[in-house]
Amino acid sequence: MVADMCVSIKAGSSDYLEKHPERRISFSQNFYIIGVTFAAGIGGLLFGYDTGVISGALLYIKDDFEVVKNSSFLQELIVAMALIGAIFGAAIGGYINDSLGRKAATIVADICFAVGSLLIAVAPNPTLIIVGRFFVGLGVGFASVTAPMYIAEVSPSEIRGGLVSVNCLMITTGQFLSFVINYGLTRVPGTWRWMLGIAGTPAVIQLVLMVFLPESPRWLYLKNRKEEATNVLSRIYPSPRLEDEIDILEAHMEQEQKDKVKVKYSDVFKLKEIRVAFICGAGLQAFQQLTGISVIMYYSPTIIQLAGFKSNESALFLSLIVSAINAGGTIIGIYLIDIVGRKKLTLSSLIGVVGSLILLSASCYVRGHGNPSLVYGWLAVAGLALYIIFFAPGMGPVPWAVNTEIYPEEFRGICGGMSATINWVGSVIMSISFLSFVDAIGLGESFMILLAVACVAIVFVIFYMPETKGLTFEEVSNIWKEKAYGKDKNIESMVEQAST
Repeated sequence: MVADMCVSIKAGSSDYLEKHPERRISFSQNFYIIGVTFAAGIGGLLFGYDTGVISGALLYIKDDFEVVKNSSFLQELIVAMALIGAIFGAAIGGYINDSLGRKAATIVADICFAVGSLLIAVAPNPTLIIVGRFFVGLGVGFASVTAPMYIAEVSPSEIRGGLVSVNCLMITTGQFLSFVINYGLTRVPGTWRWMLGIAGTPAVIQLVLMVFLPESPRWLYLKNRKEEATNVLSRIYPSPRLEDEIDILEAHMEQEQKDKVKVKYSDVFKLKEIRVAFICGAGLQAFQQLTGISVIMYYSPTIIQLAGFKSNESALFLSLIVSAINAGGTIIGIYLIDIVGRKKLTLSSLIGVVGSLILLSASCYVRGHGNPSLVYGWLAVAGLALYIIFFAPGMGPVPWAVNTEIYPEEFRGICGGMSATINWVGSVIMSISFLSFVDAIGLGESFMILLAVACVAIVFVIFYMPETKGLTFEEVSNIWKEKAYGKDKNIESMVEQAST
């Protein structure tokens, strides 16, 4: 029975659900999945809050520390240190996810968030702020790998994209909350300490919730803990879909035991299908950052001030509007990603980003070259808003969703972690260099560079990104084998390739 089903119709695939539409699962049918998704998504909330809050807090750190106010490099370092920590967190997090599980990785992330927030809240000097930001960044890196992967592995294929996008909604909600809290604390003594220290609270909440959350059923099955995996799956799928899903996992395990070959981590990228998949996943993560989202979110108050709105309060209020648009756009993305598909959504998003960057760069260029009219300042704010409107539904969630789908089970953690590391490296490059580029060539010219990168990203998506909407993990794996070896060739299994 198992072998026949693996050859013909897989549980969760489009063919399977067309033949058995009554077995299709919607968002409203299983509140257990929704609960797990939002509990896991607290990591995304912390991710968003800790990366967004610094944009407002930095204004007040400069007021308290003259050395920071007089050094663009120190300002960039305070912003970027969390991203540097995220690089290490994402790389280490991939290994922990594969070896110890998704729950262990989430717990480590929460500890890092709590320790980092505490250090920043009591910091007597910029050095300890930088150290605390590094610990927070470790937590961000762990969460960026773990939360979307965990959610994807407990999700039915037909709603997987939307559920993974919920994590992106939590990220943008965290960023929005950071701007709300920043604006609300503008007149509170110790402003930046409260802004940055309050992030420890959600971390503690998630740490408690993790006691009650299950481990990923796919990870449990991979570790031969079948009874535990079945118990988790029974909460997700009703019978007879449950039996079909278990059969697929059982067939996967039997094939692995039959081949009796283990691929070492060091040999992962010797496999052509994984290299091809990784280029797609890492490319999407890189373009997510290199098209400027870190610049827009981390420096939006500074950009708004450079555009002519000088007061801290005005800059924070307008940034709050931009952040609210970001959260709203992500909600649209949750709806569209499993309907329109990943590729079309990404292309439409990038085309809109190109248009908004044209407006943003042109308005900033004109204002920076002798025309002080506030009209161009408002056009720049409109460009920021349009950028987020187009970026949030597509380029926001899609790279994270795709990277949870395209790697084989055995290496989903390490490959996802390395891909997320590429994302954070890009984020560091953008955040630590932006103010220096503005000082050197001007604000409008800096946005023109982002415009050129966005055009390259469109070409990359057209020629390299496949559509994975509604496919099982196994079906996605076949896409990469076809790309690697060709449709008409006799494709060896990944394990067989490793043994030759």
